[in-house]
Amino acid sequence: QVQLVESGGGSVQAGESLTLSCAVSGRSISSYVVGWFRQPPGKEREFVASIIWRSAVTEYGDAEKGRFTISLDNAKATVYLQINSLKAEDTAVYYCGARLRGWAEYDYWGQGTQVTVSS
Repeated sequence: QVQLVESGGGSVQAGESLTLSCAVSGRSISSYVVGWFRQPPGKEREFVASIIWRSAVTEYGDAEKGRFTISLDNAKATVYLQINSLKAEDTAVYYCGARLRGWAEYDYWGQGTQVTVSS
């Protein structure tokens, strides 16, 4: 069982940067992959980035390369998503999820944090 709690969302101006946090707790979290997803208004949830806890190897969705950076702080058991040069189309609810390494499905999810970008 893994618990995830997102924070750091808010209302920002286009062009600014924002860092979201995902606090992770539970057993054997080093066996997991933690991913960030987002759901824009009226659209499906989409993959943003993921990180393998044990190796810190990262993966990004095609649309986010260059502006998004995922990282983790093992001591704080927290995964971060830094978003630079925010655009109005980045407005979404951002979720973090966790899956066991080697599994395709994300079984655990946080409650989400709202990011609203105004131009």
